[in-house]
Parts: sequence; structure tokens; C-alpha cells
Amino acid sequence: MRLQEFREQRENRDPMSSESSFGLMRIGLATADEIRGWSYGEVKKPETINYRTLKPEKDGLFCEKIFGPSRDWECYCGKYKRVRFKGIICERCGVEVTRAKVRRERMGHIELAAPVTHIWYFK
Repeated sequence: MRLQEFREQRENRDPMSSESSFGLMRIGLATADEIRGWSYGEVKKPETINYRTLKPEKDGLFCEKIFGPSRDWECYCGKYKRVRFKGIICERCGVEVTRAKVRRERMGHIELAAPVTHIWYFK
């Protein structure tokens, strides 16, 4: 498709078409169990990156075991490198060999000593 055809198609598109319109959207707060279900692991340390190695600290806020590898198709310890090991979880470091892009999608959670109510729950 040529650029001119693409621009014409985009300009002629109805902004209120069935693809972009919807009737109702409801937003609510997630329960603790839902958040644990979305989580890939518990963050146990406040550390982020080791200043000597410049690698994420294990069980920290940037942990590769929880959030995924920092480099595409490479585990933390370096045992598995390359796409042919896709989906394998390293026995040494526990990191799944996948794209680094998953770090943007994965969540971790922090267990607190006592339950805390979110400020949005108060009226």
C-alpha cells in the first residue's frame, strides 16, 4: 500500500466506528489475591543494581528471576545464550530465557507485615 493510500484511508475512517466505541467501562481496585495472581514473584530486598557488576540484585526491585532477563535470550548467569534456548528456565539462576521486553509486562509484589488499606478505599 502506498503512503498516499494509507493517509486517505486514515482520514476517511469514522472516529465513532464500532471498533473504537464502547458502552461502559468500570474501574475497580484489585484484591490482594488478584495482585498475587498477577505477580511473578516476591520482591524481598530494596536493592536495585549491584554497583560492581552493574547487574540486577537477586530478589531486589530489578530481579531478573521475577521480571525477566535484562538481555534478550540470555539468563542471569550466562549459562544459556541465544534464541534456541527459548522458554528454558536456568537451573543455576532461575531466570527464564526469553526477550527482555517481558520486563515491561511482568509484575512483582511485596508482602507487608500487616495489612494496609489503600487511601482510595476511604470515603
